[in-house]
Amino acid sequence: MPHVSDLTPPPLMGTVLAPYLVAGLLLLAAGWLIFGVLVPRDYRLRGRLAPRTGLLELSAWLLFVAFPFIYNPRDWWLVCFATTPGAPWQKSAGSALVIGGMGLAVGAMAGLGAATSFGQRAVGLHERGLYRWSRNPQLLGGFLAVIGVAVLWPSPYAVGWAALYAVMGHWMVLAEEEHLRKHDAGYERYCRRVPRYFGFPRRAR
Repeated sequence: MPHVSDLTPPPLMGTVLAPYLVAGLLLLAAGWLIFGVLVPRDYRLRGRLAPRTGLLELSAWLLFVAFPFIYNPRDWWLVCFATTPGAPWQKSAGSALVIGGMGLAVGAMAGLGAATSFGQRAVGLHERGLYRWSRNPQLLGGFLAVIGVAVLWPSPYAVGWAALYAVMGHWMVLAEEEHLRKHDAGYERYCRRVPRYFGFPRRAR
């Protein structure tokens, strides 16, 4: 069993801070390039993502998932099975958020289909299932999972990681919304009725 000191995230001022900041800035720059430049260009020219852009988008999110290896203990990726420094309730709450968030994200993507979820196929507006409550349930589920990991290993680094997810995810959403507004006549009506991330649907007028 790891020693308690091995489970405690390093202090904010230390050897981890420099690689943390550099990696974070590089990931933000890559996210802006992908979601702010390449994705809108592909939607504008092709109506869907080019395979190369889709691969870059996937790579950016995989790098994001690997980001906590900079500051968390080595076995953090086991998540619900790793030893954590918090109280039992913290372990339960964090694990529940991770499992529930991943379930929400996977369920939303399954409803859309893999090709549509990764921008490789353009389809009509999807308003069924989880998309009746949120326009982006997959991102909402991912955010819950990120919060769950932060609860399991709380630190200022974890707060920054969650903020990084929020920024990158919002950039991706804005790029998709721009495309849908131009190519789907019913999207504005859908936006007025269903919140971007979470909330109760409004009645259609």
